[in-house]
Amino acid sequence: MFIPRVADGVHLLTHAHVNVYLVEDEDGLTLVDAGLPSMWPMLGEALEQIGRRPQEIAALLLTHGHFDHVGFARRAHREWGVPVHVHPGDRRLARHPYRYRPERNRLLYPLTHPRSLPVLGGMAAAGALTVRGVGDTRGLEAGRVAEVPGRPEVIHTPGHTAGHVVLHLPDRDAVITADALVTLDPYTARTGPQIVASAATADTAADLDSLDAIAATGAGTLLPGHGGPWHGGAAEAVRRARQEGAH
Repeated sequence: MFIPRVADGVHLLTHAHVNVYLVEDEDGLTLVDAGLPSMWPMLGEALEQIGRRPQEIAALLLTHGHFDHVGFARRAHREWGVPVHVHPGDRRLARHPYRYRPERNRLLYPLTHPRSLPVLGGMAAAGALTVRGVGDTRGLEAGRVAEVPGRPEVIHTPGHTAGHVVLHLPDRDAVITADALVTLDPYTARTGPQIVASAATADTAADLDSLDAIAATGAGTLLPGHGGPWHGGAAEAVRRARQEGAH
């Protein structure tokens, strides 16, 4: 599904509970995350809907290296020549997107959270088990503005992964929180602002600490990696996520 203008000049492509964002300005497009393999043709259709061409995608920024964010990154790089950027802390993970150790066994987790089975099943059907990593990546430096369309501020938010980042778009009053703060947890099927379950998070304590950086943006709109956009402000989303705690 393509949802245009979830924030000023930001468009959402969502499928199987996984989100990809297109940030648009007069200089071109920045693609944020690469979802799942089956989303590749949907990206082409989304570009047609906004009257843009693949050649206008200046960069693909990976918020982190998990398989459900790396999905078609390799294909975008090889077929369209899109440069792929990732924080150095997740460079290896982007190359090997299944090689990570969460706090709890992700294979056993659905047994105690059966409501997650349709969500995880949908992700699997969309190619979650067949992702090929991307090795030819460029660095994404935290604490700086990325010189790509939209000029997002790159903020390091470790916890979900070592190199997880969020992307703040201050002139659009929005922050792409990816999996540092979601509104749907695929591993529990819980909804509302929260961190992702320990079944897919490396360090939940660090993840909760990283919520401070999201709150500090003061953004009105949060755009998560899973679940719908949150328009109630960063401070309230973080408050609820802390209240929800870790699972």
